[in-house]
Amino acid sequence: MRTLILARHGHALSNALDVVSCTPPGDGLSSRGIDEALALREALAGEAIALGVATELRRTQETLDLALADRAVPRLVLPGLNEIDFGRFEGGSLTTYREWAWSTEPDVECPGGGESRASAAARVANALATLLARAEETILAIGHSLPIRYVLDAADGRFPAPRIEHVEHAAPYRLGRESVDTAKETLRVWSESPRF
Repeated sequence: MRTLILARHGHALSNALDVVSCTPPGDGLSSRGIDEALALREALAGEAIALGVATELRRTQETLDLALADRAVPRLVLPGLNEIDFGRFEGGSLTTYREWAWSTEPDVECPGGGESRASAAARVANALATLLARAEETILAIGHSLPIRYVLDAADGRFPAPRIEHVEHAAPYRLGRESVDTAKETLRVWSESPRF
């Protein structure tokens, strides 16, 4: 891999309801999300994308399908880029999860068998290693807010923050190989000794 284009999925039905959704297959795109995915297609029209990557969640796969349209591009489902497992917060208010997360250390698992943010960071680092090992030069990966924000910040050498910055739906972010490798190593280091 030489270039990774990261984009969050288009607006989903769960976003409209402000509901936590991490269990596959999850909700699909809203009408707004379809429009956003089509706009992503236009934004990427000149890119020679060799591989399309999505997560196990329907909203990323629908976004990828719309963004790549009729291109004969191989597809890969990479669970390592899935949204964090919210445990008992699944199906509930995103605001409730955020209140818990903002007052909890990053190595604490979400109640109800969920995932800690440190574990999610380690998983995403492993997914980046998988992408870096691919032969395709340009990869489009459609993911989720928290993992994408972690990657973007880590590509600049920054550790994850307790309150992540917003990631726009279906906005493309280009990262060169060196930046992806930096993100992988930064997330790996932080996941081994996570602190906010």
